[in-house]
Amino acid sequence: MTFFDVITRGLTRRPVRTGLTLLGISVGIAAVVALIGLSRGLVTSWTAGLKKRGTDIVVNNMRGSLTPKPFPASTRDRIAHLPGVAATCMILVDLMSIENAELMIVSGREWGCFGWENLKLVSGRMPNDQNERAVVLGTTAAEILKKKVGDTVQIETKELSVVGIVNGGAFVENGSVILSLPVLQQITGDHDQISAIDVRVTPGTDQARIQRLRAEMD
Repeated sequence: MTFFDVITRGLTRRPVRTGLTLLGISVGIAAVVALIGLSRGLVTSWTAGLKKRGTDIVVNNMRGSLTPKPFPASTRDRIAHLPGVAATCMILVDLMSIENAELMIVSGREWGCFGWENLKLVSGRMPNDQNERAVVLGTTAAEILKKKVGDTVQIETKELSVVGIVNGGAFVENGSVILSLPVLQQITGDHDQISAIDVRVTPGTDQARIQRLRAEMD
């Protein structure tokens, strides 16, 4: 009797256990493949969103997760004064359960920064100021949440008014709930914390200088 025969006999002798083991392995492999696909899809969508916002460099702390980890907002002070940096935009972003949607991108953006410029109003208006408890929804997010201008949306324990529906020009933007950075910081308790800094470089900056800037920002 060969070693292969021993293995085969052991597997066929307990068909139920063998079947359950194979099922478990198959489910595990499928879960890993799905997670990799989700991660790659999110990265692709995120990159498209950055391009639509006119971002040349993004500073974040991914650490192998799907969304960046928060870090002190004071980090922007050092980056904003580097030669070749034209503008910065602080962002706090997370994947959150919003009402009937299990996973939505919630994006808190520094008021007045260029991160709002690519958002084209489909209906309604933008928030009046950084303290207004209001959100704008990407077109896809509005469809998923079944919301229109004048409705409210609950983020964690807070209810906010939907004041506008926007087209951000990229899937990740259109699938987002967007509000001012201070309001989201207050809701989540991430005071003085951000998860990304979008950076625009001075027009005409060559790729070599952009690469050096990236190294200086690490």
